[in-house]
Amino acid sequence: MQPIAAFQRLRTALAAMATATLLLAGGCADPVYDTSTPERLLDSIQKAVQDGRPEDLPQFIDIAARDVEFEDGVTEESAISDVKGKLSDMLGQLGRVSRKLKERYAKDLAKSQTQLERVSDRFGFGPIVERAVTDPFKFLDESRSKLAAEDLGDGTATLEYDGELVAGGFVALLETGDGWRVTVPIELVQSNEYWPQTRHQWAVVASMMLAVENSLDMFESELDQDKFKTLDQATERVGRLLGESVIVQSVIYASMAKKDPGTGKVRAQPAG
Repeated sequence: MQPIAAFQRLRTALAAMATATLLLAGGCADPVYDTSTPERLLDSIQKAVQDGRPEDLPQFIDIAARDVEFEDGVTEESAISDVKGKLSDMLGQLGRVSRKLKERYAKDLAKSQTQLERVSDRFGFGPIVERAVTDPFKFLDESRSKLAAEDLGDGTATLEYDGELVAGGFVALLETGDGWRVTVPIELVQSNEYWPQTRHQWAVVASMMLAVENSLDMFESELDQDKFKTLDQATERVGRLLGESVIVQSVIYASMAKKDPGTGKVRAQPAG
């Protein structure tokens, strides 16, 4: 082969590889959601679900952090960010498990609702667990047509479902520097004895998310090994795994909330 011809083929191959890399990079880029208005926020939440990206949902939530710094130097803002990160990972894992279950047990899922309601695992939660793990985000998609937001003109908006305030107005929308977000009145949740107040409490909440993710990861591994012949067997197993992890973490958190009511150390305000 002539040197010039070889060089031309190499250049062509490198150009093709570069083009393919750019296309792949573009395809894997995180989507940009429009949350510039309350209604567009609701549209973006639906889009994340429809696009199979439940891990993006936590970014649409805003939880106001107190200006406090805990004894280990971690701020509440950072602790909340960690919880949202763990929640994103957990929802992403739940989405992957859901897709695999729907693909593998399509025939079982096609059964009539009457047949499904007769199925119950040893805990009595068969149908509930089945819906939770096979189509956990269905409600967010289907409810969009009944959801409406009313901009109050002061940086907040009400959220209504079928003409009624969601949770009696407990859930609302808030305008932030990054667009509109779903929020809850912080003055109300802060007074709840189970709302995280300390560094350790926020850490346990993050651990809850991680425990659920690990349970789903273990179940996915067993699912990939074809350990379940039917959907009933699969949902019974994942129900047990999730139940055990959630119960253990909830007991730890409830015990901590009663024994450790502290609120952390107030961070010094900037002078002037």
